[in-house]
Amino acid sequence: MKALFRNTVIIIFGSAVLYSCGNEKQKNTPKPEPQPAQKVQPVAATGKYKKGDHVPSETVCMVNNAYMGKKQMEVPHGGKIYYGCCEMCVERIPNDQSVREAVDPFTGKKVDKANAYIVMVSDEGEVAYFENEENYKQFLAQNS
Repeated sequence: MKALFRNTVIIIFGSAVLYSCGNEKQKNTPKPEPQPAQKVQPVAATGKYKKGDHVPSETVCMVNNAYMGKKQMEVPHGGKIYYGCCEMCVERIPNDQSVREAVDPFTGKKVDKANAYIVMVSDEGEVAYFENEENYKQFLAQNS
């Protein structure tokens, strides 16, 4: 029995599964074309959070500045915790200071995203980072 399964290969394409054993002729199945990398799409602002709501930092991809609808991967750096949605983000956060910082829309000052008050600013999940809740309230008052 052991020798029978030694040369067995399972190939999965979509929903079709092809089994090929070393004792049979293998069919030349074309390999799927590689797909180009797609931009990460945030979760639409349906449900719990909507435009204007404060969102928990752990639900935000801090590289894409997007509310993602669920807890993201933790990226510890410099004694703080940042969040990313994929391995590329996890690798980029410690190596690229620009993705760890944002500009507070009210004061124009740089803000560390790990410490920021994060607000959803579009129905597509885009977020903005404020130094604190008070800055956000003043920003709202000034822009209403």
